[in-house]
Amino acid sequence: MSTVQGQAIFRDVPEPKRVGLRQKVWNSRFDYLYVAPAIIVMLIVIGYPIYYTIELSFFNTPASLALSAKQFNGLDNYVTILTSPIFWKVTWQTVVWTVVSTFFAFMIGLGAALALHREFAGRGVLRAILLIPWVVSAVAASYVWKWLYHSDFGAISAMLTQVGLVDKPINFIDNTSTSLYALIVVNVWKEFSFAMIMLMAGLQTVPDTLLRAAQVDGASPWQRFWHVTFPHLRGVSMVTLLLLAVQNFNSFIIPWIMTGGGPAGSSDIWITHIYQLAFGRQRWGVASAYAVILFIVMMVLGYFYVRALTKGDDARAAT
Repeated sequence: MSTVQGQAIFRDVPEPKRVGLRQKVWNSRFDYLYVAPAIIVMLIVIGYPIYYTIELSFFNTPASLALSAKQFNGLDNYVTILTSPIFWKVTWQTVVWTVVSTFFAFMIGLGAALALHREFAGRGVLRAILLIPWVVSAVAASYVWKWLYHSDFGAISAMLTQVGLVDKPINFIDNTSTSLYALIVVNVWKEFSFAMIMLMAGLQTVPDTLLRAAQVDGASPWQRFWHVTFPHLRGVSMVTLLLLAVQNFNSFIIPWIMTGGGPAGSSDIWITHIYQLAFGRQRWGVASAYAVILFIVMMVLGYFYVRALTKGDDARAAT
């Protein structure tokens, strides 16, 4: 800034030059020495299995499990997968499993968080009760729900029959048309507590003054939620949705214990299908190719998760 005849003249100040990733790493090169042991362990425990899985996906493995006799077949495993109708069936079931589970777990968690955000008698007890699904072991929950769904001895069919809603017991997990959706119910029950916790934390950031001002201005409860509460929950909602989606893509315990992918593959999703190919049929090459495809999908979801988690960091760093 300079002055001419008593007037201040502001000259354009050049914006600070953005530092690239390489330069950031180089500037912090000595800091990485402190985390070098952890990085080495991660390369051994995580990096090498990823590399070997990718390598194995380009080979045809013999049924004798002698991996030393594996034969290189290029992209044949990927072509076999992408041209198989089973792959597209399992992919569709995985999409249904992930999208429906994520949506309903988030919506129920949001409703529970909004209800528990208000002061009322017994709120602490109700919070503890609603946390039970999240803290219960997935293995124990799967066996309990498998018994509840049992067509002959299950409590759900017995209650529906007693109240007269159905004439005979329902085969929830033994029916090809209902097995996947029955598992989704269990998965939503298991996961909505996580969404509730995340969103309850986000609700703490909503200023009470804005809500009171909107109420004084005559805004309805829906308008207060949509125009005041939800904008403050946008960041935590995106993170929660992405975390739920990633967890559902990798969900294995509930579908495997309750149905094992059956009946007739009606509840098979990617992770259970990969397990069956690798450890059931010993098709290690095809299973590895499946795993690589799943890994790419997970990397894409992970990228969006990191973007959502670090959104606004550059702007805050500049200030």
